[in-house]
Amino acid sequence: MAYVNEQLHEEKVFKDPVHRYVHVRDKLIWDLIGTAEFQRLRRVRQLGTTFFTFHGAEHSRFNHSLGVYEIIRRIIDIFQGREHWDNSERLLCLSAGLLHDVGHGPFSHSFEKVFQLDHEKWTRAIITGDTEINKVLKRVSDDFPKKVAEVIAKTYENKLVVSLISSQIDADRMDYLQRDAFYTGVSYGHFDMERILRVMRPTEDQVVIKKSGMHAVEDYIMSRYQMYWQVYFHPVTRSAEVILTKILHRAKKLYQEGYRFSMEPTHFYSLFNGNVSLKDYLALDESVMLFFFQNWMHENDVILKDLCTRFMNRNLFKYIEFNPNSGYMKLMELMKLFNEVGIDTNYYLEVDSSSDLPYDFYRPGEEGERIPIYLLMPSGELRELSRESEIVESISGKKRTDHKLYYPVDFVDNLPEGDVKKRIKEILQG
Repeated sequence: MAYVNEQLHEEKVFKDPVHRYVHVRDKLIWDLIGTAEFQRLRRVRQLGTTFFTFHGAEHSRFNHSLGVYEIIRRIIDIFQGREHWDNSERLLCLSAGLLHDVGHGPFSHSFEKVFQLDHEKWTRAIITGDTEINKVLKRVSDDFPKKVAEVIAKTYENKLVVSLISSQIDADRMDYLQRDAFYTGVSYGHFDMERILRVMRPTEDQVVIKKSGMHAVEDYIMSRYQMYWQVYFHPVTRSAEVILTKILHRAKKLYQEGYRFSMEPTHFYSLFNGNVSLKDYLALDESVMLFFFQNWMHENDVILKDLCTRFMNRNLFKYIEFNPNSGYMKLMELMKLFNEVGIDTNYYLEVDSSSDLPYDFYRPGEEGERIPIYLLMPSGELRELSRESEIVESISGKKRTDHKLYYPVDFVDNLPEGDVKKRIKEILQG
């Protein structure tokens, strides 16, 4: 048990543009940061393809993970000595906050979608598997890695601990909103985190907010709403994601057909075969993927070569607003016309949808149900946020969805003049 209480001889600090400093005093945390699996996060961008739209968005999962750890460290300092806070859970909270994203793959969500992967499952596999992280955690106790994995899986028995890392107002969201706003250069993601931290209170099941801090929470929720629609769902970023997805699908199809790559995709074999080992997964990062994309720009396969050239040189697909329900017949006609002129619709025509629910009240039994934010009233009563805030009530439970149709405008422009080209342009121009 000595390791649990072991402190560094001197506090270590990381200079951070969002939190000013990230403070590390515990030997456990310092050792976790030094593991190979955690250092890999330096080579995985936090925002995937967003750097194509906002050139400053080059920050990594490593940055963000340190930020989440720092916010949790500060919350715990505020909770010290309060009812319902069990200080024996301190290191568990800090470890789970630090490691919550360690399972993210390169270009996270596009990558997961193509290969049917789940970064949270990989996070748990890294924590409980044969890794440096697991060895460090086991120095606390044999069951400590399992506890950390349970917190991240939201199955840990102490729901207050889970809510610090995963709820509608948690350390994860509070860091990524501010960090992503800082690196993209937008003003939407800023809110008064200092105020929110000061009015957070522990209860038996979750963190609640004192009523006096309601306006700071409103600001936080509106920041999240704006960031999703102005940054995370930006159509140019989505266009790059569409191309990235098509590259991976094409490479997988070619591999399955026995195509001879000039640069064999050795790092992708287990992904293409659907039997990814932990070792294979950890060997992948964005540097590796971009290395292959750069080589595939010179492949004999015309489609793979074109898609990789587009991605590497930012020659992205154009997009139009498109409703797949009312526009279904037009989409069918467009697909027919594209195929007639030799444009493969499997790779060069895509309807992409984005949706977000900025805040939700409790809907028991629903898939992906969200635990609502509660306000602690002066009387001691807990009141659900949207019952007190008109601003939050106005957006509660309202799912916004956006649809775009992506296509290569240069292919269309280069078609020979004639009825087919004319009709394609008519459909695309609405």
